Amino acid sequence: MSLFRASFVARRVLRAPRAFPARSWAVRTLTTKKYTTAHEWIIYDDATSTGTTGITDYAQSSLGDVVFVELPAPGSELLAGEPLGAVESVKAASDIYSPVSGTVEEVNEILASEPGLLNKSPEERGWLARIKMSNPAEMDELLTEEAYKAHCENEEH
Repeated sequence: MSLFRASFVARRVLRAPRAFPARSWAVRTLTTKKYTTAHEWIIYDDATSTGTTGITDYAQSSLGDVVFVELPAPGSELLAGEPLGAVESVKAASDIYSPVSGTVEEVNEILASEPGLLNKSPEERGWLARIKMSNPAEMDELLTEEAYKAHCENEEH
């Protein structure tokens, strides 16, 4: 077989139709964001049963400039509604409450040196802790975004 013919056959084999169509398998995880009446938020990832929590923009604006953040140690056990940590600002000090029960897997170490990140990005880079939830059904007891907004409007009046 000539070199030209071998090259043609090789290209033809590479382009041959597949017996089965190629499929792109993707795993879809559901993430849900909920709120508490005490102005904490949590984003729950059902694939890992982990919730990432922090304070809302409403909370940080009420506090003013945050100067210190106290967070739990990884491995700490938390109960829903119990203190998770504390925030100190130029206006006041305030406890932060855990929206769910579980074990602290990770805390946002950056807040120790940059507590003002809670003011700049409270619902993104200013997250507080990641919690391995012991009872994911507790998410059902929390507020949706719409219900939380209504709660905030009622507090202002």
